[in-house]
Amino acid sequence: MSALVCTAFSPASIGNACVGFDILGHSIAGPGDRVSARRIEEATVRIRAIHGLNQKLPLEAELNTAGRALIALRSALDLPFGFEIEIEKGIALGSGMGGSAASCVAALVAANALLDQPLPRDALYPFALEGESASSGSRHGDNVGPMLLGGLVLTTAERMVKIDVPASWHCVLVHPDQVLETRRARAALQGAYDLHEFVQQSANLAQVLVGCMKGDEQLVRAGFSDVLVEPRRAPLIPGFAQVQQAALDAGAFGASISGAGPSVFAWFASRAQAEAAAAPMQAAFAEVGVASRSHVSPVAGPRAEVL
Repeated sequence: MSALVCTAFSPASIGNACVGFDILGHSIAGPGDRVSARRIEEATVRIRAIHGLNQKLPLEAELNTAGRALIALRSALDLPFGFEIEIEKGIALGSGMGGSAASCVAALVAANALLDQPLPRDALYPFALEGESASSGSRHGDNVGPMLLGGLVLTTAERMVKIDVPASWHCVLVHPDQVLETRRARAALQGAYDLHEFVQQSANLAQVLVGCMKGDEQLVRAGFSDVLVEPRRAPLIPGFAQVQQAALDAGAFGASISGAGPSVFAWFASRAQAEAAAAPMQAAFAEVGVASRSHVSPVAGPRAEVL
């Protein structure tokens, strides 16, 4: 261990990646959360402060994604020492950009660097899942997985699998000036589904995964359609249909809801196409009276790192 204090940054992410509800996501360059961790003698986890938000987040470690993740880490390793952390939020709450997951992952990466024998990234995954549950109420890896590994990642309850994506493929994410809480977005998914919908969604997910690994744009286009979740969440996002259509008109492989929403994202074959699509997508939100901001990133985005 070279120091008693370490700071890490975790990028934002696009959860669900259209057809991979709770199991597929990718990181994006630009926005993210920063967490500074200090190793302390007391066998506990403390959150000293949270900066960057007008809303209040819990300082009680068990109720905070970053705190709960470090509690799980300490418990699993039976550490004789603890951690005190300070969180700098760079991702708005309820934005659909993985804000709760970013704090959790940044805290784990920073704390891991303070261990006498740091763990490999894969070993941090179960602690990240536990931390994420503090916010969403469930253990899903479609945000924490991409943040830990970078790029497009398929996640299960036990593992993360990185999916190769052509470096030229880019996404644009448009974040409207709205808040959509994850728990409310999940409530919209209650109710019955038809078997044929699951079959179609499975086929679409398979086409997207194979298309990414083969660099086959047409396969991805064919599969980039969410028939399960998007129809139930779209009514919660004013202007969604117009923003989605603007992306498709600009040549997107497809466009859908980022995470639980209200942000909307789209994939393109090049950075130039993604950059050109940002303005019409934002204009579509403006038509329904909603201001927004955009981010352009490689689909194969960065991973969380120590600063």
